[in-house]
Amino acid sequence: MTATDAETPATPSRTGMRWIPGGEFRMGSEKFYPEEKPVHRVRVDGFWIDTTPVTNAQFRRFVEATGYRTFAEIPPRAEDYPGALPEMLHPGSLVFTQPPGPVPNNVQYWWQFVLGADWRHPYGPESSLDGLDEHPVVHVAFCDAEAYARWAGKRLPTEAEWERAARGGLADAEYAWGDALMPDRKPLANFWQGFFPYENLVEDGYERTSPVGAFPPNGYGLVDMIGNTWEWTTDWYTARHPEEAQKACCVPTNPRGGEVEASYEANAAIRIPRKVLKGGSHLCAPNYCQRYRPAARYPHAVDTSTSHVGFRCVADAVAGEGASSAD
Repeated sequence: MTATDAETPATPSRTGMRWIPGGEFRMGSEKFYPEEKPVHRVRVDGFWIDTTPVTNAQFRRFVEATGYRTFAEIPPRAEDYPGALPEMLHPGSLVFTQPPGPVPNNVQYWWQFVLGADWRHPYGPESSLDGLDEHPVVHVAFCDAEAYARWAGKRLPTEAEWERAARGGLADAEYAWGDALMPDRKPLANFWQGFFPYENLVEDGYERTSPVGAFPPNGYGLVDMIGNTWEWTTDWYTARHPEEAQKACCVPTNPRGGEVEASYEANAAIRIPRKVLKGGSHLCAPNYCQRYRPAARYPHAVDTSTSHVGFRCVADAVAGEGASSAD
């Protein structure tokens, strides 16, 4: 079933946001990656969510109003990264660099830490945001997304809220639009076509990020919930859905994920906690990362920014505030 007007309170709305009706849904998937298991019932309260990811133009207004500097624009402190090479202790961020041909299956062959890369310079210090105002902002660490959300009077979504919104009212569908990745061989989101990481067929029309809304909205009227850029959530990552969310006796309401201690990467030299990313990105491909789906989830260190991670915000309904569409 899809969202209906009957579920939407008829009072004034929030500009640029959509109302997601509260209710119960089946979260997770049994068919792809182990961290998505098990499928379990979850209930969420109704909430508002941004129709699009936060764009470069929107983030620029935040920076101009506050003077905020992102994590990627500030030199790392040597005491926070023992053993780091001196040349790494400069402002920068991770940028995807397409190799010219087949390479071993190791991220070091397509991710580079580029000095001077940040949200204003998405591909490196010589790049700019010319023509990218309506693309999702990238090179934002978790603290940057949180800072923007606070400034906007909003917050970041929980994993359950994000997945509820991404499903668009469809029950148990693998994708935000149904069960076929490319109905009639037409891409319905910005993901990688071809053999990742060296062959990009660009069948969707975009080599990197795309303008928000370049692809059809889901059943709740939201765009780019799948592909384009990964999106931050507030949940600490666990290798499976938290145990309290899997009990057969009851359905948890608005679960908040695992504990911070469980999110650390095993045997990592530097223990940096990880949050759950959702939605996949333009770098997800059938041969490498089939995470262009509502149930998909991925761990991402809170201190790491990249050229394929962005975010959107949510807001709670308050007494006297409406919940109709607000675009």
